[in-house]
Amino acid sequence: MKPAPFEYKSPSTLPEALAIMNEHAYEAKLLAGGQSLIPVMNFRLAMPTMLVDINNLAELTQLERNQSGALHIGAMTRQSSLQHNPLIAEFAPLIYETMPFVAHQQIRNRGTIGGSLAHADPAGELPVITVALEAKFRLQRQGSERWVPAEAFFESLFTTSLEPEEILTEIVLPPLPANTGCAFQEIARRHGDYAQSGAAVVITLDDDGVCQQARIVFLNAGEVPMVAKEAAKMLVGERPLPDLLAEVAHTAAQNEIEPTGDMHGTADYKRHLAKVLAQRTLTQAVIRAKGELVS
Repeated sequence: MKPAPFEYKSPSTLPEALAIMNEHAYEAKLLAGGQSLIPVMNFRLAMPTMLVDINNLAELTQLERNQSGALHIGAMTRQSSLQHNPLIAEFAPLIYETMPFVAHQQIRNRGTIGGSLAHADPAGELPVITVALEAKFRLQRQGSERWVPAEAFFESLFTTSLEPEEILTEIVLPPLPANTGCAFQEIARRHGDYAQSGAAVVITLDDDGVCQQARIVFLNAGEVPMVAKEAAKMLVGERPLPDLLAEVAHTAAQNEIEPTGDMHGTADYKRHLAKVLAQRTLTQAVIRAKGELVS
């Protein structure tokens, strides 16, 4: 199929783009990498009357670390840049580890971090990772802006807190504390397919190897990235030994996710996958945190 008729504008500055979105709001869609939007338009599941191409907005492609150690990532940063940037490898290892799981290289060459987050696919890796890392998103409209925590940004299936006239312009990742280990794993039928299940874990230990804080977030286990808060609390103040990690993974998979069955597996099967992946990522994150502790 072909998309419905639409007007096309390609602003050269962010203020110009914000003015266009302010004028057209509900009628407009932003074109970033186009890896999700264009197929949806071709199937006429989305029929914007105005397409706003923001690929010329150089101010949305920055990737830098500030004096406090936070990483500032422009929303138009290509996914392939995240995969190969040394700042990401050193200071956001969870993103670095995850990027090869995101679709295929050809898609990562065009896809952007902001586009993936705004699309809010529950099977997408980047929403889960930003929630696990407690990122904040900068949402701008003409004349104002606001900052939204990643966890609050995702509201339901393919739905975010973005207002029609707003643009997601920047993602900020706080620095990881010392003695922190991260891990991500997913299971898909084939490499590059949407994952049937996935888990991201961030664990911080004190100098004695006792867990200070933990984050466990599941992919494709509900309508949004599913944060297993109660299971993570089981780790705090405890030494993360194997039996405890197994109990935490079981609790998270049984009580804190909402998978739905499909042609590839039942909800119970997906809970099983989530438990296995949670235990694996918890174990890997603890090993990495202890390794940093030793160093």
